[in-house]
Amino acid sequence: MAASHAQLVVVPTPIGNLADLTPRAAEVLAEVDLVVAEDTRVTGRLLQHLGINKPLASFHAFNEHRTVDGLVRRMQNGERLALVSDAGTPAISDPGFLLVRAAVQGGLTVECLPGPTAFVPALVVSGLPCDRFGFEGFLPPKKGRRTRLEELARERRTTVIYESPHRLERTLRELAAVCGPDRPASVSRELSKLHEETRRGTLQLLADHFSQHPPKGECVVVLGGAE
Repeated sequence: MAASHAQLVVVPTPIGNLADLTPRAAEVLAEVDLVVAEDTRVTGRLLQHLGINKPLASFHAFNEHRTVDGLVRRMQNGERLALVSDAGTPAISDPGFLLVRAAVQGGLTVECLPGPTAFVPALVVSGLPCDRFGFEGFLPPKKGRRTRLEELARERRTTVIYESPHRLERTLRELAAVCGPDRPASVSRELSKLHEETRRGTLQLLADHFSQHPPKGECVVVLGGAE
C-alpha cells in the first residue's frame, strides 16, 4: 500500500463504528510524527484500539489560533502531521479548517484521505433529492440565526444541517415557522451505530416526535428544498 508523503494528512475517523476506519488511515496514523486531535482523550482511545503509540497535540475551538503557527513551524522543520477530529472528516464544521488553510498558505503539501463523514449517509437515506444540495453545517446559535433560517426557507436545493440533540426540537420548530409546517425533512442520528435512526416526515411531525422522544447523539437534519 502506497504511503502518503504529504506534510499534513487529514485523516477521517469513524463516526461510530470503529470498523469504518480504513487500513490506509491506520497506516498514516502509524507513520506520522504527530497526531493533531480535537480531543486527545478521544483520539488516544482510538490509537490504543489500533495498537499505535504516537505523540498527540490538542487543536480545538478554544486554542486554534494560538496553536496553528507552532504546528506549521513543525511541518516546515520536516515533521509530518495527521489531523483528526473526534469523528468524521476534519475541517467539515470543524476548526481543523484553520490548520489546513495555514498549511496551504505556508506552501506545505496537504492531503485528505477519503473516509467517514456524517452528512453523506444522512443525505442519501433521507429520500430527498441529492443530485444538488447545500451543506449548512451548524446554524448560528444567536446572532444572525433568523436571517440564516429565512435564507434556507428560500433555498431550492436540499439542505444539510448539523444539530446537537438538545437544540434539535427548537431548530425543527423554527424551520417549520419560516419554511411552513409541511416542508419535508428527515433527521438522522447515531449513524453507523447500533441504534442508528432516520426519521422522515414534515417539519411539524418531526418537531412533535422529538418533543416526545428527546434524541441522543449528534443529529443531521436534511431539509427539502423550496418549491
